Amino acid sequence: MLRLSSGIPTLRLAAVALLLCTLRIKASVHEYTGERFAAKGNAFVVHGGSEGIYSSAPSLNESSPGNSFIRFERIVFHRPLDLSNFSSESIHAVVFEVDDRDTIGGSAYGGQRALCCSADLAKLGVCKQGQIIYRPSTNNPGWPQVFGVSFDIDTTDATLQPISLQITKTGMYNLYFIHCDPRLKEVYVEGKSVWKNPTGYLPGRMAPLMRFYGFMSLAFVLLGVFWFSQYARFWKEVLPLQNCITLVITLGMFEMALWYFDYAEFNETGTRPTGITLWAVTFGTVKRTVARLVLLIVSMGYGVVRPTLGGLTSKVMLLGGTFFLASEILEIIENVGTVSDRSGKARLFFVLPVAILDAFFILWIFTSLSSTLNKLQARRLTAKLDIYRKFTNALAVAVIVSVGWICYELYFKSNDVYNELWQNAWIIPAFWQVLSFSLLCVICALWAPSQNSMRYAYSSEDAEEEFDKDDTLKLIKPSQLVPKDVRSPEFDTPTSGNGSPHSDLEQEKTA
Repeated sequence: MLRLSSGIPTLRLAAVALLLCTLRIKASVHEYTGERFAAKGNAFVVHGGSEGIYSSAPSLNESSPGNSFIRFERIVFHRPLDLSNFSSESIHAVVFEVDDRDTIGGSAYGGQRALCCSADLAKLGVCKQGQIIYRPSTNNPGWPQVFGVSFDIDTTDATLQPISLQITKTGMYNLYFIHCDPRLKEVYVEGKSVWKNPTGYLPGRMAPLMRFYGFMSLAFVLLGVFWFSQYARFWKEVLPLQNCITLVITLGMFEMALWYFDYAEFNETGTRPTGITLWAVTFGTVKRTVARLVLLIVSMGYGVVRPTLGGLTSKVMLLGGTFFLASEILEIIENVGTVSDRSGKARLFFVLPVAILDAFFILWIFTSLSSTLNKLQARRLTAKLDIYRKFTNALAVAVIVSVGWICYELYFKSNDVYNELWQNAWIIPAFWQVLSFSLLCVICALWAPSQNSMRYAYSSEDAEEEFDKDDTLKLIKPSQLVPKDVRSPEFDTPTSGNGSPHSDLEQEKTA
């Protein structure tokens, strides 16, 4: 029977898992551990976080369960001792909603937009040179919120006072630390900020996913009840392929449950539990890898028209192992790390290998399906041909829907540069889970264990039938045509008596 192991060195993965499980990954509690300011135009900036936050009632205080807020805790700016011989300009913490982004910065005479007040803008009297530029929002009174602190002479630390901002308007909120003093280029920031939604610490874009994974866990349980009941009833008729499907269902049940507990813990504490996240990522990656391998070996006719994969086994396992490694790295980068409600461009490098491997899987699957269908049709195995045609149709629909959704996803992201559509962003990862679950349900319906399961299994009679057919075609040869003027020796032998052909002909003439 085909082994579906990934071939990845287990000791190396175990070491990585042990290392990651010792960490506590920051999430809605954004921690700053020595982040340095980067030059952006004429300003120096550190990004402090971006999250979608749902509004809370203005009458609620911070201790109320349904309150939404952003809170600064122990935020300290440090500079080297040799650069502490002067008092500095202010370092600002700027909090704004994405719709108010145009209120930050400005330009003189329609030129390049700047965050810090330039000499030209100062001449116009709209700002003070060396300070950041901002103006009150017309749509959200009291915003953006700007807080400043500066270094005194001969001091190396500047502490921002603890502040809690209540959120009374739903939106995508951004926090930036900004200063305009070139002498502070060696400054770094430490501390943390806490972001909370009415329902907990989950970022607004991720909050619906907790309920979604709860529903998906229930859906996998129902599918598992159906499948395992059939499996128990007809365990004597179970095929190797059905064992593979059982493995996929089991992995899916664990994956959905782990994701739900991961988000529940995240929502309760504000800190993502690295151990649960890593297990959820790994179970999901193994499930996707095994599911793709099952689709591929089914398409090749394993267990139906061929007993083994022969020389293709090593190639199939190599593709599966490569896909597992690429997917595991991508999922770890996306989930086991800092969480902000904005899409990063850096992980595009890790998305491309997975996309290419998926495309290769699809090409190989449909090529193998075409060959298998031709074999079944040639052998006139109608029962197997019917189930394979249904499987092909389901797979084709899934691929078409996937391509359409990818186009929509590209359109969605290209039109959401500033993450203003964060409330609907959860639908994108949820769709892929629903699509894969739907395809799994179709496969379970087609190959559910039953008393007739063995009629879909590979049989030596099918091979003998094909062998006999081929041998018959080779042994039956067309007879040679005999020319009219050539007679067989048995007809040329003269015969005596009335039995001679010549005598018969003479009798006919006499008559």
